Amino acid sequence: MPAPPFYVIGHKNPDTDAICSAIGYAALLQAVGEQPDAIAARCGEISQRTKWVLERAGLDVPLLITDVRTNAGMISHREVVKVTASDTFLTAYRRMLGAQIRCVPVEDEAGNLCGILRYFDLLRLLLPADTEGLSVRTVHASLAHLAETLQAESLGADGPLPLQEEDLILLVGASSQATVEKRLKQAAQDHNIQQFLVICGDRPIVQRYAIDNGARALLVTGGNPVSPEIRYLAATKGVVLLRCAQDTASASTLIRCSRTVRHVMEKKFQTVCPSEPVSRLRKHLSAADQDLFPVVDSTSGKMIGVLSKSDLVDPPRIRLALVDHNEYAQAVNGVEEAEITEVIDHHRLAGDLVSREPIRYLNEPVGSTCTLVGRKFFYRGLVPAPGVAMCLCAGIVSDTLCLTSPTTTLLDREMLTWLGSVAGVDPKKFTEEFFAVGSLIASGTPAEILNADRKEFTEQGLAVSISQVEERDLHGFAARRQELEAVLKELHTSRNYDLSILAVTDVALHHSMILAIGQEAALAKLPFQRMDGSLFHAPGVVSRKRQIFPAVCEAIQHSR
Repeated sequence: MPAPPFYVIGHKNPDTDAICSAIGYAALLQAVGEQPDAIAARCGEISQRTKWVLERAGLDVPLLITDVRTNAGMISHREVVKVTASDTFLTAYRRMLGAQIRCVPVEDEAGNLCGILRYFDLLRLLLPADTEGLSVRTVHASLAHLAETLQAESLGADGPLPLQEEDLILLVGASSQATVEKRLKQAAQDHNIQQFLVICGDRPIVQRYAIDNGARALLVTGGNPVSPEIRYLAATKGVVLLRCAQDTASASTLIRCSRTVRHVMEKKFQTVCPSEPVSRLRKHLSAADQDLFPVVDSTSGKMIGVLSKSDLVDPPRIRLALVDHNEYAQAVNGVEEAEITEVIDHHRLAGDLVSREPIRYLNEPVGSTCTLVGRKFFYRGLVPAPGVAMCLCAGIVSDTLCLTSPTTTLLDREMLTWLGSVAGVDPKKFTEEFFAVGSLIASGTPAEILNADRKEFTEQGLAVSISQVEERDLHGFAARRQELEAVLKELHTSRNYDLSILAVTDVALHHSMILAIGQEAALAKLPFQRMDGSLFHAPGVVSRKRQIFPAVCEAIQHSR
């Protein structure tokens, strides 16, 4: 079972700081050898500006992860002990005994899953259901498998032994010659002599009786010699002639081991999709009367692994380092079932983050998470690769509006200067180029504008959504105001928010136009200039974290 992956991941609807801090911290963990398998990930689409940063830095877009719950594909055992439907009892028994397992999947000759074989099922190949009459002496098997099981040699006619399974009635020629002859003649009269497999040792007369009466096959045991005459007669009469090294008693027992598993395998069984979360499987498989569950790829239909009920008890969890957020509401889906090992953030504490074990938690009132990641490189005496340094610069520039936001600290200034020198960029020019890329107001759909950088909060029991778009000017906002408000209302209704806000921020003139939908009592308390029922003008307001969200919290509190 492979070790669970380790992802460094930001929040939903990731902004540049979330993406770039994930890239930077994953690179740091790899460089120091602390988490050499750390993977930078994201749980949403990236903006045009972030894409521009990655292209300029020569870095790939982080892996998209939409759910971090452990699933069946992650914990399935890939080295699968299995059998085919045409395998004999002896083959299956030895394979299961060697692996010390009690259940195996069964595939057909084309490699398609066709059944489940339990250890208990094998007994049905050895022990007949009826204990009287011919049924107790009848074995449904092919002569080719019988010879393979006994490692017997064919002494009769040329050509391969038939693989087709047939009913063989066993007759052990251990009685007197007269008794054996009488039984064979009776079988001839009953017209089933061609189903008889006569088993005997060094008894030429009994061998002759079997051939003369037209038995299906003759098995000579103990490695005893067979005369040329008997070989000739068997070939002439079409009687299959076999010789094995085992004695008659042993051979009679092993013959039943040549039956194939297709007759006793379970054909009605449950399979599992690789993407199925373990938490869901644990519920609906607990009562299933099945020990082993094949994991089958839904596209190819091929089995990729197996899992048992015990694998579902306490499976390994995906490991996460969260950057640029610390709230479950903003985190990737399934975060409650993952193992959070570390948090690096610069936002308020939400209080709903829990862990099984103590974790490292870094939260400081700086302008950007990338600032904190850059400081980790600096304190370790490590210099990030130029591309990584450029990404960290972009995170600081975007979140602090190139050090002009009220969230800016001295540490942000120091880290931007250092990282800019490593990346070989001028922060001021880089900022101009960054915000010149991809104006969402000019070219984005209403949904893209609303979800490009949107965060969910819970404040005093109310569900709040705040989206923010940063533009170099707001000339295009008025023309799109109505369609943006319509989509904001749709989001508000579909997600059952109490308050939904879209802030369009002018990063050059440092002010925002704010669309707000929701409880009127809270809207009336917002400390911004109200233009009409849903539009507010907020001079000097550019920071969601330091200005917009605190204002919303205060409005909610005063509306109670």
